[in-house]
Amino acid sequence: MPRGYFITFEGLDGSGKTTQLRRLAASLEAEGHQVVTLRQPGGTALGDRIRSILLDSKSEASLGPIAPAAEMALMFADRAQSIAEIILPALDQGKVILCDRYTDSSEAYQGGGRQLGSERILEMHRAACDNLQPDLTILLLPSLEACLKRARRRNQRHVAQQGTDENRFERESNDFYRRIYDKYEEIAAREPNRVAILRDDASIDDVQQRIKEIVAGRLAASVT
Repeated sequence: MPRGYFITFEGLDGSGKTTQLRRLAASLEAEGHQVVTLRQPGGTALGDRIRSILLDSKSEASLGPIAPAAEMALMFADRAQSIAEIILPALDQGKVILCDRYTDSSEAYQGGGRQLGSERILEMHRAACDNLQPDLTILLLPSLEACLKRARRRNQRHVAQQGTDENRFERESNDFYRRIYDKYEEIAAREPNRVAILRDDASIDDVQQRIKEIVAGRLAASVT
């Protein structure tokens, strides 16, 4: 059986990546592909517990401040479990995996935002993830201001509708997010063959069409 195909979606909260991942999943399934969708942190029993610690704004009230290195280690504990439990089996079964965030997020948020540096993140990736890389990364990078506005508005709706608050990162300063944004730019420049970057504030439908074209080309090339 041919190996599956591993696609990650990256970007700041509010970039539209989760919406586009869902739309791509529906499109690929309609074409007959077997698709696995997941998010990081989360997606496994262990990962969901880690997610509740890392993203809930109430965590630090009960646990105290989470050190940047501890935050990084928890992210990779989640990722290692996801690889073993979901990603590698799906690749072996020839499925298309769509993952909402992966190690690029750790490099951007912990390496850039928390200022731990890229090399520390990449070393952890080699150790915890056996250096498993996506075949393709879709990086949505509209303007920083638009992302922050959407993310904070969305979290307010989430709290009102579901009673859960994943606002721990959204409370950070704009300087924190500027470092993340710049780190994403750095990753895209370093790995142009893997990372397809969409920068503008186009409509959801226009972005969807561009992603479909990119993915169709990559999937076709992977079987030739």
